[in-house]
Amino acid sequence: MRELEQELARLETVARRLEPETGSRRHHNQQVLDYADDFLETLPGLKTFRSMPCGALLAAMPVTEQPYSMEQVLQALARDVDTPGINPASGGHLGYIPGGGQYYAALGDYLADVFNRYAGVAYASPGAVQLEKSLLRWMADMVGYPAVAAGDLTSGGSMANLMGVVAAREAAELKGSQLERSPIYLTAQTHHCVDKALRIAGLGECPRRMISMDAGFRMDTGALAASIQNDRNAGLKPWLIVGSAGTTDTGSVDPLAEIADIAAFHGIWFHLDAAYGGFFMLSDHAKNVLKGIEQSDSVVIDPHKGLFLPYGSGAILVRDGAALHKAHYYDANYMQDARADEQDLSPADLSPELSRPFRGLRMWLPLMLCGLAPFRAALDEKLLLARYFHKTLSALPGWEVGPEPELSVVTYRHLPHSGDPNEFNRKLVQAIHDDGRVFVSSTVINGRFMLRLAVLHFRTHREQVDLLLELLAQQAARLSGS
Repeated sequence: MRELEQELARLETVARRLEPETGSRRHHNQQVLDYADDFLETLPGLKTFRSMPCGALLAAMPVTEQPYSMEQVLQALARDVDTPGINPASGGHLGYIPGGGQYYAALGDYLADVFNRYAGVAYASPGAVQLEKSLLRWMADMVGYPAVAAGDLTSGGSMANLMGVVAAREAAELKGSQLERSPIYLTAQTHHCVDKALRIAGLGECPRRMISMDAGFRMDTGALAASIQNDRNAGLKPWLIVGSAGTTDTGSVDPLAEIADIAAFHGIWFHLDAAYGGFFMLSDHAKNVLKGIEQSDSVVIDPHKGLFLPYGSGAILVRDGAALHKAHYYDANYMQDARADEQDLSPADLSPELSRPFRGLRMWLPLMLCGLAPFRAALDEKLLLARYFHKTLSALPGWEVGPEPELSVVTYRHLPHSGDPNEFNRKLVQAIHDDGRVFVSSTVINGRFMLRLAVLHFRTHREQVDLLLELLAQQAARLSGS
C-alpha cells in the first residue's frame, strides 16, 4: 500500500504540470496576446498569399517527453503556420468564399475553451444549450421559419448539408430497395459537399437529375417541373430538390419561390444550400434576391462566411424540427440521469455529434459586443463592392465579365488579341498569386477558364478591390507584351 501511495504522489507531481501556476499562466497569456496583437497590427502590410515551403521548424520540434518554451512554439507558428499559403485574416482574400476571424469571436472561443462547457446536453450545461438555441431561433426568424423549426450549430456547411439530407431521407422514409427509383434534382452549380453528403448518407444509388440553368446559372424551373413530371409518369418517386442561394462558382441564387412551389405541389422536400448567401438576409439590398428562402424545408447557413466568424461555424435549420429529431435521436442507459431532467431537446438529439464544443459563444459574443448594425453595413458594402468591380471591369477594353452579381461573386477573364484565352488567364491568375498582395481564385465555366472575385471579408474595402483592378491591368498588359 505504501508503494502505491508513493507512486500516486509521484504521478500527481508530474501530472500537475498540466495546470500552470498563476504567474506562469499570466506570462504565457501575455506572450500569446502580444503575438496576436503584433499580427493584427502588421496585418494591413502583410501579403495575402505566399507560395513557400514550410515545415522545417516544425519537423525539428517533434513531440517529446520534455516541453518547449513558449518562445520556441510561437516561432514555429510564425514561420511554418502563420506565414505560408493563404492568409485568411487578410482583407485581400478575394478568392473562394472568404470568411472572417472576427476578434471577439476568438475571445468567445477562448472563454468557451477555458470553461469547457459541454453544450451537447442541457442537463450538463443548460445555459450553454439555451444560448445556442437563442441563436438558432434568431436565425430561424431571419429566414422566416415557424416556431416549430429546429436546428443545430455545426462544424460547417458540409456537416450541415449532411444533416439536412439525412432529415429529408428520414422524412421521406426511404428504404434501400427504393433508392434506384427515387430521383434527386439539382444543378451543375450545386456545391460538391452535397454530392459528398448524399454518398455518406447512403443515397449514392438515387438517380441524379442535373437540371439545366439559365444564362445567370440559376436553376431552370420549367426544366425542373418537366423532369419531375416525367419521373412521376414513369412510376418513380421524386423526393428531394437541392437549391442554391449563392453558388460558389458564380454567386447565383436559384429562383427559390418557384422551386418551393414546385416542391410543395409534388410533395418533395426542398433543401436549400445557403451556406454562402444566407446571411445576406440581413441586407435590405439582397432580401428580394433571397425571396422564397422561408418556403424551404431545410436550409444551411454558415456564420463563418456571412457573419465573419472563424472557420468551423455552420448551421442547419429545419422548418419542421420533428424531422431533424427523427433523423438524429439517440438513447443510452448511461444518459438516464440527463434524460430524467431534460424538458426539451438538446443539440445531441438533433445532430450526429455527441461530444461537441460550445460553438455558440464565438457567435454570441460578437453579436452582443458589436450589435447588428456593423454586420449589416459590412454585408451591404460587400454587395456594392462586387457591383463596383463588375461595372469598372466591364468598362475596360479586353475584359469579359460574367453576369451582374446577385450577391458578391463576379466571374471575369481577359481576352488577349491572340493565343489561347484559357492559357492566358491561367498565367494571369498565377501572376496575381506571385504578387501576393491579394488572392483571387479561378474556375472553369462552360469550358472557359475564369477568374473569380469573391468579396465577403469584413476587412475587404474599396482599397483592396482597387488594388486588384490595378494589378489585373498591369499584369494583363505585361503578359500581352504591351
